[in-house]
Amino acid sequence: MQRFHKASLLAGTIMAGAVFATPAYAQTESAEDTTESTAIVVTGSRIQRTDLNSTSPVTVVSPEEFKLTGAVNVEQVLNTLPQVLPGVTGFSNNPGNGAVTLNLRNLGATRTLVLVNGRRWMFYDTNQIVDLNTIPQFLLGGVEVSTGGASAVYGSDAVAGVVNFKLRDIEGLELGGSYSLTGRGDAARYQFNAAIGSAFDDGRGAVTMFANYTRRKPVFQDARVFSERAAGDGCIVPGSTGRGDIGTPFPSGIAVGTCIARGGELGFVPQGSATTPTGTFNAGPTGAQSTYIFNPTGGGSRLFQDPGDLYNFAPDNYLQLPQERYLIGAYGHYEFTNGIEAYSELSFVRNDVATELAPTPAGISAPLFVNSPFFNDQTRALLNQNPVSTTAGATLGNPLYRQTQVNFRFNDIGSRNSDFNREAFRVLGGVRGGITDNINFDAYYSYSRTTNTNIQQGNIAASRFRNALTVEFVPGSTTQLRCVDATARAAGCVPLNVFGTGLADPAALRYLAIQATNITTSDMKNAVATVSGTLFNLGFGADDIGFALGGEYRSMNSEFIPDTFLASGDVLGFNAGLPTKGGYDVKEVFGEVRVPVIEEGFVHALEFTGAFRYSDYSLDRVGGTWTYNVGGEFAPVRGVRFRGMYSRAVRAPNVQDLFGGASTGFPAATDPCSDRGPVAERTDALRAFCIQSGVPAAAVFTRAVQPNAQIQADFGGNPDVGEETSDTYTAGVVIQPAFIPRLNIAVDYFNITVDDTINTRLGGLASALTLCFNTVQNLQDPACSIFAGKRNSGTGALGLNSGGQNPALVQDNVGKLETAGIDIQVDYSLPVFKGDLSFMFLATWLDKYRNTPVALLPLRENIVEGTYGLPDYRHNFRVTYEQGPLTASVRWRYEGATEDFRVQNTFSGNDRIPNNALPLRSIGAWNYFDLALGFDLNERMSLNAGVNNLFDKDPPVLGAQAEQGNTLPSFFDVLGRDFFVGVNFTF
Repeated sequence: MQRFHKASLLAGTIMAGAVFATPAYAQTESAEDTTESTAIVVTGSRIQRTDLNSTSPVTVVSPEEFKLTGAVNVEQVLNTLPQVLPGVTGFSNNPGNGAVTLNLRNLGATRTLVLVNGRRWMFYDTNQIVDLNTIPQFLLGGVEVSTGGASAVYGSDAVAGVVNFKLRDIEGLELGGSYSLTGRGDAARYQFNAAIGSAFDDGRGAVTMFANYTRRKPVFQDARVFSERAAGDGCIVPGSTGRGDIGTPFPSGIAVGTCIARGGELGFVPQGSATTPTGTFNAGPTGAQSTYIFNPTGGGSRLFQDPGDLYNFAPDNYLQLPQERYLIGAYGHYEFTNGIEAYSELSFVRNDVATELAPTPAGISAPLFVNSPFFNDQTRALLNQNPVSTTAGATLGNPLYRQTQVNFRFNDIGSRNSDFNREAFRVLGGVRGGITDNINFDAYYSYSRTTNTNIQQGNIAASRFRNALTVEFVPGSTTQLRCVDATARAAGCVPLNVFGTGLADPAALRYLAIQATNITTSDMKNAVATVSGTLFNLGFGADDIGFALGGEYRSMNSEFIPDTFLASGDVLGFNAGLPTKGGYDVKEVFGEVRVPVIEEGFVHALEFTGAFRYSDYSLDRVGGTWTYNVGGEFAPVRGVRFRGMYSRAVRAPNVQDLFGGASTGFPAATDPCSDRGPVAERTDALRAFCIQSGVPAAAVFTRAVQPNAQIQADFGGNPDVGEETSDTYTAGVVIQPAFIPRLNIAVDYFNITVDDTINTRLGGLASALTLCFNTVQNLQDPACSIFAGKRNSGTGALGLNSGGQNPALVQDNVGKLETAGIDIQVDYSLPVFKGDLSFMFLATWLDKYRNTPVALLPLRENIVEGTYGLPDYRHNFRVTYEQGPLTASVRWRYEGATEDFRVQNTFSGNDRIPNNALPLRSIGAWNYFDLALGFDLNERMSLNAGVNNLFDKDPPVLGAQAEQGNTLPSFFDVLGRDFFVGVNFTF
């Protein structure tokens, strides 16, 4: 294998190789000058070859890049690639599950196949997604990213592409570590690594053993100005924007719809939850109820004031999640007879990550005892406007008990903590070698298993909450209360006073609080056998025809065992869910061919490639599927190479898609019948349909319809789900001009379409609401039927937690994904001042990204390219200078200008939303600059240090379009200026 120059390896995020169809950083020769080399395999193919050419674009990240960025986990580097949109990361608190995932082309983690050493890696959950925390980044010899469908080569899931992590062999002993800390003195991250390796038996075998310890300290949202206060869209006093981009709300009672007319302006206002540590309740005649909050200064109750009374939940949420990881493993090979060797891999990881949310916001309908000493006469008068108790049992029909929606946040119990402990192991054994001089074989079997233990604290039992609110006088007393239900009393029920702050009896809180433990297990068995080699050549100076044939067997199984309380649905705080258990297997045959036609003839080179795979699934709905690809390369002259490929790929449904038990979720969504949606969408037709769907006329376009930013809904799997199919086209050119040595330019076009995408029916709750209420407006239509009869009769609110009923959505083949764009990659190096100066530029221009949630309904598409978190243009540019033992590098990360998603997605036609209808229509380009230094003290010791986000740039505040923390923490840098230092010893 050609030896790369060290300065070139440090040149950038994308290192050489298959991207440019030659070793891009060789200083003295290109691959075309190399007459003989060790056979290699490029990601995206199983055929060995003597060069690094590829008919599809392959991006290679060098191990040096992880040192130059001070990365502790692999996603810190990969998520900066323009082709990658962040998935779940170490900043994903709500939602979050302790994992880290990859999301190529924004097509989703389930459509990105992760390999290690060219073989499938272990997954961690019922969605069959790889957790990148299980991969030892300090041992990486490189990461190869192949864009587009690769199912013909690797099987299901390679729809968006393949990411292959290559581990390097160790010779001797390596010890190292790194430490990172922000300019504010928080968010510490550190790791310690050890690896030892050696060849033995005169080089016939080699083994590498390794261990890693990683620790990450938490940061709460109130540690940064932009996230210390929950923010939402609203009407502000002109010119009042201040700390955290939050303005002074316009006088209470001014609706957003009249904001401009009354002299206000749209902006970000203090926001939060309507469920507060002081109890609230609804009172009034049916259809005209209002929300009241206990007023301690007046001894009674007053109207709830929005936003003044909203609870700021931001300080209780993590911005950066804490993590502790232990990782050990080994891999090796031994040639037990001439030309045939056995090899094996073993890996074990224990990863602990926690999430933390604000204390449980609990809402429930209960029969309140009007004569309770918890209330004064004014509050009793309000309660007496409510219906007589409709709760089954002793209070039913009793006029002393009024059916009331009660909301309370259990701050006295504490925050909702969810600890994710993940233990995973993988074992692999195989044999490979030569059959003849030109034919080789490779066969291996792997088994992996992951066990997730999720411990939740802060849950509340809904039934116990109702029991503790349903009280009566102790016989013979007119002041002392007890719970009405005798069985509940025997179980420890104590009357609960939520109508104030700090009034709840600790014994009542102990009765309500629940710790839940949930277990998820996943395992995969994978057996692969391949025969590959070369046959003959066509006689035009080209290499021999290469081929690969083989078979594969995979078995995937997962099980989710929820806590008894979660399975029963009798839970407030975390999502309820039913057990999930299932699995399937697939038997496959595959083949691949590479046909070099001409080399150094009347044209410089011509080559064709092709591959196929037939997969027989045990799933009746999927059955047998074909995947295939065809491609070619054409170089009319030396230094100019055209390449292209077409691929058909599939993604089979996973265990969650098929067998997911019904669960309750709280997705962020906007009810168009509330006051949370854009003013421009509030038409007379929408008002009329809201009333028809069950919203009281007086409540339409008010906060009562949607008191919180999240809406409760039920979700689940569907055994009738089928496979997704995709078509990928890539075409590009690689230019290496002879008159500019060491310059490499690659431009590649990609176009990916995924049909029959597996998604929540109607595209999810947020999409379903807009589809139904802004477009279809017909309760008999499938897009609206899930909302029929689900609204609270008094307020019009959806979701059990708000007094209505939960809409229910299951998985189905309902949608379509489309994306297209151009990748540009340029690298160049030259000698400067007795050193080497290297440049690396990688960019993606996005021409199209469309997510059509319900392809078969004549409804709108989500056209989201150029929107927050998905800019039209991104680039990564690194300049590195090396002289002797010193390396200095600067990186420029650029995120193009973007605009609010809703600008391109109006629901009442094709007109764009007016400029004055959104608080932040667009944001300009976002730039980050990073510095890194490296120094080799001697042959055994090296140091590296640097700073990321040099200019301490805060992320933008996005209001209603935020993911969490008022911004997109997985996309924008939320820590600020971040320093790192590392050391490595080699013996």
